[in-house]
Amino acid sequence: MLDNCIFCKIGNGEIETEFLYKDDTVCAINDINPVAPVHILIFPLEHIDEIGDEELRGSRWMGHILYVSKKVADLTGIEDSGFRIVINQGSDSGQEVQHLHAHVIGGRPLGSLG
Repeated sequence: MLDNCIFCKIGNGEIETEFLYKDDTVCAINDINPVAPVHILIFPLEHIDEIGDEELRGSRWMGHILYVSKKVADLTGIEDSGFRIVINQGSDSGQEVQHLHAHVIGGRPLGSLG
């Protein structure tokens, strides 16, 4: 855990929030600045900076994040209509928190990415 990481503080209970999902490795919360009617953040409870972090090597983190993405899509009613899973990496992508996290976005037509 990093002392100044907001996701670490949320995950360990220092900052009170409502969890949509939580297990012993990841949690899911509503984004405070949603870009769609449903916008959920899923992140590991353990601090992992980014996709290339050595902690991910040989682990099941990404598979579990994808599994939980579908689970929260079902819990929020967007599984059948469709949803998008996004992981921002680096400043050019718009990443604001330096803690690996996935965005699950849906609840309206999102448009094509090409």
